[in-house]
Amino acid sequence: MIVVPEEFTRCTVEREGEPGAAWLAGLPGIVEEVLGRWDHVPDGAVTHGGVGIVLPVRRRGDGAERASVLKVSFPHPGNVHEPDAFAVWGGRGAVQLHARDDGHFAMLLERARTSTLAEVGDADEVAEVAGRLSRRLAVPAPRDHPQLPCLSGQAGAWEDQLREDATELVHTMSPSTVDAAVATVRELGREQAELLVHGDLHARNILRAEREPWLAVDPKGCVGDPAYDAGTLLTSRTPALLDAPDPGKAAHRILDIFGEAAELDRVRVQRWAQLRFVQAAFWGRRHGFRVARGGPGLDVITQFADGLAELLARRA
Repeated sequence: MIVVPEEFTRCTVEREGEPGAAWLAGLPGIVEEVLGRWDHVPDGAVTHGGVGIVLPVRRRGDGAERASVLKVSFPHPGNVHEPDAFAVWGGRGAVQLHARDDGHFAMLLERARTSTLAEVGDADEVAEVAGRLSRRLAVPAPRDHPQLPCLSGQAGAWEDQLREDATELVHTMSPSTVDAAVATVRELGREQAELLVHGDLHARNILRAEREPWLAVDPKGCVGDPAYDAGTLLTSRTPALLDAPDPGKAAHRILDIFGEAAELDRVRVQRWAQLRFVQAAFWGRRHGFRVARGGPGLDVITQFADGLAELLARRA
């Protein structure tokens, strides 16, 4: 019987309420059932991310050379297409998918190391590694991709939310900065490339590995513009940017290095990043952030997001 970490239990119940508590009660049984069917046994302690647990496992009777991990996620629309993305990539720049049970939101995956790209102190290396992986993961979407979420399909909702937030929320961004984000949605968001992209490519979702130096995990599996993930990377670097002597210069350098490594148009990268910072500034005011749910810490981050969105709009 597995031991589910207390922090994961608490966060899941806080976020999902009774459905989360019911899922947690059945989680040990799910793990036991899928491991028995796939003929694997536990090989370490349970760890977790935001929405799922990860258990080191190995095939019954095999040694460490056949090591894998079992990932079981809370059933949520945002988790549906993770195995689809892994299946398309086939280990190219991401961990390999060995088996899947979509009904239980369970996957048997290649085991990578526990250290992430976020632990690397060199900001240039972080941006370059993420950019190289973005280029490798951006492959033609499968022909039956209508089952995959298309970023272009979200453009209308993005524009509506931007206008609603700009009207209802107190913020320090100029009208031209919000207008620049809306223009990006209209000009870049409504028609996008038919490419499979990660959709959440930040440094914590890139792990050290044996087969390749770095491998991506936790994809959303979206169809759209690879430059979208530049905004994901940059917003995730906010804590480091806050400590930088010149945050604006540091942000531009991250985008320059990422764009070059990913072989993407620099202006396109900049515009997506600007949009994502405007969205983040509004999201934080409505919902808080993982690193700051409220209080002075949240104020610092939202005001920083306002300022960086302004700066990126001027350069773009």
